[in-house]
Amino acid sequence: MPTRALGESLEVSAIGLGCMGLSAEFPPFPDKQDAVLLIRTAVERGVTLFDTAQVYGPFTNEEVVGEGLEPVRDQVVIATKFGFDLEGASGSGGLDSHPDTIRRSVEGSLKRLRTDTIDLLYQHRVDPNVPIEDVAGTVKELIDQGKVRHFGLSEAGAQTIRRAHAVQPVTVLQSEYSLWWREPEEAILPTVEELGIGFVPFSPLGKGFLTGAIDPNTEFSRGDFRDTLPRFTDRKARQANLAFVELLNRIAQRTHATPAQIALAWVLAQKPWIVPIPGTTKLHRLEENLAATNIELTPEDRREIEDAQIEARGARYTEAVQRMIDR
Repeated sequence: MPTRALGESLEVSAIGLGCMGLSAEFPPFPDKQDAVLLIRTAVERGVTLFDTAQVYGPFTNEEVVGEGLEPVRDQVVIATKFGFDLEGASGSGGLDSHPDTIRRSVEGSLKRLRTDTIDLLYQHRVDPNVPIEDVAGTVKELIDQGKVRHFGLSEAGAQTIRRAHAVQPVTVLQSEYSLWWREPEEAILPTVEELGIGFVPFSPLGKGFLTGAIDPNTEFSRGDFRDTLPRFTDRKARQANLAFVELLNRIAQRTHATPAQIALAWVLAQKPWIVPIPGTTKLHRLEENLAATNIELTPEDRREIEDAQIEARGARYTEAVQRMIDR
């Protein structure tokens, strides 16, 4: 597995593993034994970046990741996130990045992850009630104490990134990015490139849509997060968005690949400091995703994608979820 550099000093596999779906948002979930097996198989295949968060479950995802990676802890990079009130007095689940909450959250994550240090600690969502300078300063203290190695932000806007970076260098910015969600190209990618920050896209396969496995008639399992998102609940939008899959299929057939592999190869081709983290619960999908690192799109392939000028139909999130995105 080739590697890539995130920021100045964090080297990871060119494709990481988003672990959320092993226990949250995308049922049915594998049992714990199968989830641990998938994580350890990913390590055997060369994956070194594993992404989790306290809110996934909540807490259960960190426990699975901790168990899966404990035997190989010194070989991998564990990324987790804080930013929600999950253990505090209110336990509301709302945004909470107050310094005391961050410190308490990190102690819990360290125990669940079975480690002494978190390699990459993200603020999951920007808390408008806490100055980002206070957040960055608190993470800086945790880095000085040896409990955290690198600071990351998730779904943060360009100005927030700059303000945080001035207090504690940000190693990684994580946001959604794929062929059907290219908003980061407007301001986020230029900002992180200027500052020397790595970029980790989640949902690089469009929450599964770009694999070709979803059509207007697909029914999701009870509790599936996608069943709340306009881009998926609107069947007309789904039908229109199949244009992305058709485009990927055309290129995949020429290159003896799959639509998912072409979608990942496209993300990888954008910048050398981009590391996507597709998630899966299936071993054969893991193998398929990782094989995307062997695909090099030709200039003609990339031109065909750009010339298609397909725009995704349907809102990315509900209004309530979108309000939590800092821009």
